[in-house]
Amino acid sequence: MTQYPHLLAPLDLGHVTLKNRVLMGSMHTGLEETKDWNRVAEFYAARARGGVSLMVTGGMAPNREGGVFPGAAGLFNDQDIANHKVVTDRVHEAGSLIAMQILHAGRYAYGNECVAPSPIKSPISPFPPKELDEDGIEKQIADIVTAAARAREAGYDGVEIMGSEGYFINQFLVRHTNKREDRWGGSYENRMRLPLEIVRRVREAVGSDFVLIYRLSMIDLVPEGSTFDEVLQLAKEVEKAGASIINTGIGWHEARVPTIVTSVPRAAFTWVTKKLMGHVGIPVITSNRINTPQVAEDVLADGCADMVSMARPFLADAEFVKKAVEGRADTIAPCIACNQACLDHTFSGKISTCLVNPRACYETELPITPADTPKTVAVVGAGPAGLSTAITAAQRGHDVTLFDRDTQIGGQLNMAKQIPGKEEFFGLVEWYDTMLKETGVTVTLGHDVQADDLIGFDEVVIATGVLPRDPEIEGQDGDNTLSYIDVLKHKKPAGKRVAIIGAGGIGFDVAEFLVHEGESPTENLKEWKEEWGVGDPAQTPGGLAPEGPQPDAPARAVTLLQRKSERVGKRLGKTTGWIHRASLRMKNVEMVGGINYERIDPTGLVVSNGEAREDPRTLEVDTIVLCAGQVSERSLADALEAKGIACHVIGGADVAAELDAKRAIDQGTRLAASL
Repeated sequence: MTQYPHLLAPLDLGHVTLKNRVLMGSMHTGLEETKDWNRVAEFYAARARGGVSLMVTGGMAPNREGGVFPGAAGLFNDQDIANHKVVTDRVHEAGSLIAMQILHAGRYAYGNECVAPSPIKSPISPFPPKELDEDGIEKQIADIVTAAARAREAGYDGVEIMGSEGYFINQFLVRHTNKREDRWGGSYENRMRLPLEIVRRVREAVGSDFVLIYRLSMIDLVPEGSTFDEVLQLAKEVEKAGASIINTGIGWHEARVPTIVTSVPRAAFTWVTKKLMGHVGIPVITSNRINTPQVAEDVLADGCADMVSMARPFLADAEFVKKAVEGRADTIAPCIACNQACLDHTFSGKISTCLVNPRACYETELPITPADTPKTVAVVGAGPAGLSTAITAAQRGHDVTLFDRDTQIGGQLNMAKQIPGKEEFFGLVEWYDTMLKETGVTVTLGHDVQADDLIGFDEVVIATGVLPRDPEIEGQDGDNTLSYIDVLKHKKPAGKRVAIIGAGGIGFDVAEFLVHEGESPTENLKEWKEEWGVGDPAQTPGGLAPEGPQPDAPARAVTLLQRKSERVGKRLGKTTGWIHRASLRMKNVEMVGGINYERIDPTGLVVSNGEAREDPRTLEVDTIVLCAGQVSERSLADALEAKGIACHVIGGADVAAELDAKRAIDQGTRLAASL
């Protein structure tokens, strides 16, 4: 008897039966643009072997003007069809089905050829779109239909028409972006003409034995968005036009509400999909922040959907479904929704991967194979770098001993998990603990390793992490000054008025920690929706609460300071920085750049401005928290070098710039793969 009876049940689509209710949702990885089709095929095939029933590719452009960026991949000619056939053949050999997403970016296209229903520039693109005339609209429809027909030729089992997230089709649907007065604008019947025409003509082109998924924006989270009555009307008409499945899209890319990052509660938007259940006769898929088999099972058991879409969890672990089937869910590498290696890479023009799993999208480049000659390996430091090294080396057959002076594994992750909105890090540390046991790593905690302890090992890896940088501020040794470690690890209390020195990632985390008290909004969906102003599209077009965001009052008055004169938080994650800044603004955190720290005294922090040290003044605060960066902890590596013992230095011990778990885990995994 399976632990997940709903999730692992088959789903009959008429002409084909899916073996489970798991859809691997679409992700832009950048792989198709590499034109290394073996690499693309292996990425998808690994997930097929991992048990997913149906997967959707990243968005393929139907034409040049519709590409997300210049040079975006698509099926434009016979060679493209042949290339994609390599992928579909590999997926079918591995026992899965695959659909191609057709994505027309409309005004989101990052190029000066972009087109849209009306010439309204997107706030997230520098290019104003050209307003389409009747012939231009017909061209876009015809190109999407051609792309679908070519997908069938290329061996795909279906297509997904991307009608959500604020892309081209979505832009026609709402008054926010469609100001037309012809038959493609005005009334909702006119505004929904485009998606219905596309679905109808695609179905005609591909035949009845082909999966046609329509991705429908069920809550736009932008002003003048769709009402739920409009969503319902469109869903019914899309079904009549020939769709096999309706998938859920949540929020436009320009929406000022987070929808997929780690601070969003798990399954936060399944209630939106549930509102559609029973109104259409075709299966409905729900999505967003569903990252474990149990969460997915609960969503389906609660009647929120017929099927669950998970995208990034398949970057974290290609064998997600297989492990669920085998009752080994605790060994599934968790997606922590950090965005650091997936979406941040995508929007920076890099190949996507995964912080937790650096092999994602690098399956052919970074194979983990049995070692030719098993070795004894000592790893010192049980933070992200050391953990990834130890586990990967043990998977390859090496005899690994992991040391740490702390009494628990996790290193800096144990501070990260204390931050409201970063609760997923608890699961990540638990997974590492599971995998140490699973792979047979010998773990020695509470031991301050000396150089002599490492004599006799074939390989020694130093992953001893970082130490706080000393900002050398006069008076910093006073009782009113704490380090971030004092606050996050040792839980030393801060006063009601706090100045934070340093506005990097740690400074922002400490600010988030200090302005919250009690239950984290990430653990309370009602509170989170109020904090971000998420309402019901049945009551407000677009689903934005009329009263706007209503966050709880801050627990403390916090001032976040930095020496650089640039915008505070500028160097945070590309797709998450705005969320961190907005979250702190909602808590009235004052953010100030271009500051000199003159001294700390019993009344507070004395600061001045700029190179001329102008306007000296005292910030009257109860507590000053030092978050002034880190330096590498290399003392053990230096001692080994003095004794002539070779070692590998990785993670923060190698480079201390910020606390970069992505780099540390990647470095550790690659080192272990080479031992």
